[in-house]
Amino acid sequence: MSNTIQDDMFVELTYKVTDKKSGEVLSFVEFPLGYVHGHNDTLAPQVLEDLEGRSVGDVLEVPIDCNQIYGPRDESLVFTDHLENVPEAYREVGTTITMENEKGDPRNFIVTRMDDKTLTVDGNNPLCGRQVIFTLEVLTVREPTEEEMAAGGTVQSESDVGGARKVPV
Repeated sequence: MSNTIQDDMFVELTYKVTDKKSGEVLSFVEFPLGYVHGHNDTLAPQVLEDLEGRSVGDVLEVPIDCNQIYGPRDESLVFTDHLENVPEAYREVGTTITMENEKGDPRNFIVTRMDDKTLTVDGNNPLCGRQVIFTLEVLTVREPTEEEMAAGGTVQSESDVGGARKVPV
C-alpha cells in the first residue's frame, strides 16, 4: 500500500480554520489530529475528499461554505433575557448551555453577548453563515495499528498527555 491518504490509512495532521472574509483564525488543533481515513467523520466530507491522494508534507487549503455543513443561520435560535433571570454559572461570554426543546431534544447554546442588564445566547453553530478556509498540513500517513483501526483514530495511552484538541481563538 502506498503512503498516500486513502481508505484504511492512519493520518495525522494539523489544521486551522480561518474566516475567509475577516482573516480571523476561528479554531485550530494544538496537537496533531489522528484518524483512520474512511472510518472517521471528524472532518467535513469536502475536507476528507480533498485529502485523498495527499502525502506527508502536503499543505492544502480547502474553502468551505459552512451553510452546506450546518445549514443557514436561524435567528429564531438567538435569545436575549434579563440578567437576573440567568444563573450566575452562565454569566460569561463563551459559556455553552445545553437546553432541551419541548420534545426533549438537546441543543447547545453559546453565550454571545452580555451587558449590565441582558444576556444573549445563540443556538446556531458558530460557523453558520461563514465562508472559511481549512488549512491542513499532513504529518503522517501509514498503516494503522489494530487498535487505531478499531478506534477509528489515535489511541491514547495512560502516559499520553494532550491529544487532539480544538482551541478557540
